[in-house]
Amino acid sequence: MENTMENTPNMNQDIQLSEHFRLSEFTRSATAIKHGIDNQPEIEDIEALQSLCINVLEPLRRRFGVIRITSGYRSPKLNEMIGGSRTSQHMRGEAADIHVGSLEVAKKMYAYIMANIVFDQMLLEMRGGRVHCLHISYTTERVNRKMARSNYQV
Repeated sequence: MENTMENTPNMNQDIQLSEHFRLSEFTRSATAIKHGIDNQPEIEDIEALQSLCINVLEPLRRRFGVIRITSGYRSPKLNEMIGGSRTSQHMRGEAADIHVGSLEVAKKMYAYIMANIVFDQMLLEMRGGRVHCLHISYTTERVNRKMARSNYQV
C-alpha cells in the first residue's frame, strides 16, 4: 500500500506508518469506542506518528521483536477522558506507551533506548510496585530532550 501524506487520509484505510507499524495500532481505544469519541488524528499528527515509528519504534522492534502499543494517538477529548496530561505528547502523535511484559524486559528496553536511540521523553511507568508500560516520545518540533525516568509512579 502506498503511503502518501500529501492528502487527507481516508480513515477507512489503515495507513502503513513504517515497515512494521500501522495507524490503527495508535488510534485503537476501547475508551473512545465506549464513549463515542472520534480518535482520528490530523495529517500533522500522522506525520509525527510516522517519525516516532521510524526513529524509535522500528529500531526497538529490530532489537526486541514485536512491539505492542497500548496507547498511541489520543484526541484531546480522549486524553481528557482518561485523565492524561493537558500537554500530553500523545495528542500530537509524538508518544506511544509500549507493553513490556516484565520489569526485566522493561529495564533492557530502557537501557537500550538510553544507549542507542534519540528520544524526547522516556518513562518506565510503575503502578502498585509493578511495571505498567514504557512511555516513549519523539519530536520533530524541537531538539529531543532525552529526558528519562526509570521509576515513574502512575
